[in-house]
Amino acid sequence: MQLRDFLHLTSSSLIAHRLRSFLTALGIAVGVAAVVLLTSIGEGVHQFVLAEFTQFGTNLVAINPGKATTGGISMGVFGTERPLTIEDAEALKRLPYARAVVAFVQGNAEVKAGNRSRRTTIYGAGSQMPEAFQMAVKTGRFLPDDDPTAPRAFAVLGSKLKKELFSDQNPLGQRITVGGHRFRIIGIMESKGSVLGFDLDDTIYIPASRAMSLFNRNTLHEVDVLYDDNTSVETVVDGIKQILEARHGKDDVTITTQQQMLEVLGSVLNVLTFAVAAIGSISLLVGAIGIVTIMTISVNERISEIGLLRALGARQSQVLSLFLGEAVVLSAIGGLVGLGLGVGIAQLLHLSLPALPVHTSWNFVILAEVVAISIGLIAGVLPARRAALLDPIEALRAE
Repeated sequence: MQLRDFLHLTSSSLIAHRLRSFLTALGIAVGVAAVVLLTSIGEGVHQFVLAEFTQFGTNLVAINPGKATTGGISMGVFGTERPLTIEDAEALKRLPYARAVVAFVQGNAEVKAGNRSRRTTIYGAGSQMPEAFQMAVKTGRFLPDDDPTAPRAFAVLGSKLKKELFSDQNPLGQRITVGGHRFRIIGIMESKGSVLGFDLDDTIYIPASRAMSLFNRNTLHEVDVLYDDNTSVETVVDGIKQILEARHGKDDVTITTQQQMLEVLGSVLNVLTFAVAAIGSISLLVGAIGIVTIMTISVNERISEIGLLRALGARQSQVLSLFLGEAVVLSAIGGLVGLGLGVGIAQLLHLSLPALPVHTSWNFVILAEVVAISIGLIAGVLPARRAALLDPIEALRAE
């Protein structure tokens, strides 16, 4: 059988039953569209979260009090013999590759300015926080490099908090009350937006030691170290361990690199993307069942045609290829239509809901089309094999 005859027989059968071919291809198209749409949303969320997480840079190491990786149940802060202190943070500044070290305390308190008040997030930090977290001051300045154990009562407002408390007025130099303690405003931060659900604009920054006093704490929540690009993270972790073990007498802190955070986060998001792809693949399974059904019906309707082809010298392999070709063409066409639908719906969804992150990965697009063709090939095997094994004489008698 020549290639021209093979293509003619395959296409003529599909064209002769347009509605049936359309419905079969539609089943595959819906499945592929579902896979592309769901993976586009999953991949969009994946990239959005990673972008949010890395906007502070990738050279950060977080140090938390307590050993969270010891055997048995993690004791957290209560498992440490010594708290993580301002002095510990100052000691870490001696590391030659430390560009910035930030002592960090977080809490929530009421902020009052005149007759206005607002409960908001309080960040106790050090003077190097803007450098460590790639933040900028819009007006005034950030917290000065005072004595870390006895800093002046200065405060820096987030852009949203400034607007809520002072509207269009210039608040620099004015006094506010934070949790019953008075502070003088010396700066306003540039808008940073929300990061993983935390609004960094609706906040106020005060010195870390004053935040510890405000919240009646004897330990820092965290110390963050920003290190040089040309220094390996292993060197940084070893240096931090040496200093803190010398000060505490034991390894009683948890050190987490940003690479570790990204690996864990990436693993979780990859599972999410795979899960939504698997959900979409259920529709492809339905499409595969449709191909098996339609191809079985086609074989039953064309028994005499098969007998005639065999009588004219067509081999079993050629009959098998003929019906497999029809199944593959149906699934390929359905896959292409599904790709168009999936990408189009994903873009329309993003345009109508700009806050929803959507990203269509070409890897998933190509994979979806390959899977669609493979499904057509696999689903068409049984009907095609049945057609190829028909006895020519019995097939001609079926007429």
